[in-house]
Amino acid sequence: MQPPIGIDHLGIAVQSLEEATRLYGDVLGLACGGTEEIPDQKVRVTFFQLGDVRVELLEPTAEDSPIAKFLDKKGPGLHHVAYRVADLPATLMALKAAGVRLIDKTPRTGAHGMQIAFAHPKSTGGVLTEFCQQK
Repeated sequence: MQPPIGIDHLGIAVQSLEEATRLYGDVLGLACGGTEEIPDQKVRVTFFQLGDVRVELLEPTAEDSPIAKFLDKKGPGLHHVAYRVADLPATLMALKAAGVRLIDKTPRTGAHGMQIAFAHPKSTGGVLTEFCQQK
């Protein structure tokens, strides 16, 4: 497997994008990259740029969304780490061959039109892990 290129973003689950945006934008002074809704994932996201890495704030748009379930179970906080890869389908094949449990067996479209796929935290040391590739 070709190693990841780098960390693309850190996903942080929040109850309110408005409140969290004040912290990351106004208090920490990070540059906001805008807000986007991803209907099929039942989430709104706001990105903040920090060097080569983005901070992705995730707010649920429905009570049955994965982020809402995460917030109910664990509260606000780090949700996932996303690694940028050069070839997402090849990465998924290599992970599967290595016995990593995949949530997504094929890439799907995420924020900013990126191709994404998640590996289950039970196979990644307790951390929900996303792999992503620019289209």
